[in-house]
Amino acid sequence: MFRHIVSNELFTVLLVIGLIIVAIAKLTSPKRFDDFILVLANDKYLKIYARDQKFFDKFDALLFTNLILSVSVFCFIVYKHITESQSLSSNTMFKLTFSIGVFILIKVLIERLIGSLFEIDKLIDQYLFQKISFKNYLGILLLPVNALLLYSFQPTMPIIYGIICLFLVVNIIGLISSFKTHNSAIKDNLFYFILYLCALEIAPYIILYKVFIAE
Repeated sequence: MFRHIVSNELFTVLLVIGLIIVAIAKLTSPKRFDDFILVLANDKYLKIYARDQKFFDKFDALLFTNLILSVSVFCFIVYKHITESQSLSSNTMFKLTFSIGVFILIKVLIERLIGSLFEIDKLIDQYLFQKISFKNYLGILLLPVNALLLYSFQPTMPIIYGIICLFLVVNIIGLISSFKTHNSAIKDNLFYFILYLCALEIAPYIILYKVFIAE
């Protein structure tokens, strides 16, 4: 049974914007986009484009914008299901989207700073490129997932947990790929890399979880 679409107008706008952004990324860098779509199947994309990465990359920036929008929509789908809320303020949606974007950007900047302090800039830069690539891939996966949850399937907790588990699997694949690529470098800097993982990959999400649970 299809859900009422009128109440989801804001989500529809965000989904369309996300699709347009992904289309622009494909039109401006068709070869890179084709390689990117196959990132789960092979590491060709990571090997080729990691060498040419820049502090600001237009292709990554476009996909990162879609990631923020897609994650925001998914968070509100989950929120609406848990709270059974039927109303949504555009101001609230903007605040959530902005907060997610700022959180990720600040985290990346701190990670680069930590890499400089520990003098493992090259390792961290390559690791961040791979991590961001897999996160951007999740942003693309979320586009059809969000559309189905909004207009075709009634979200249930098993479905939501299944989607979250799928995304965790993609992230784990990304981590394994990074470890395999930089195995020797990580071994040489194992203490610093473990410290980095604990401080910037685990701790921030534990803190966020505690904040939401407390509320």
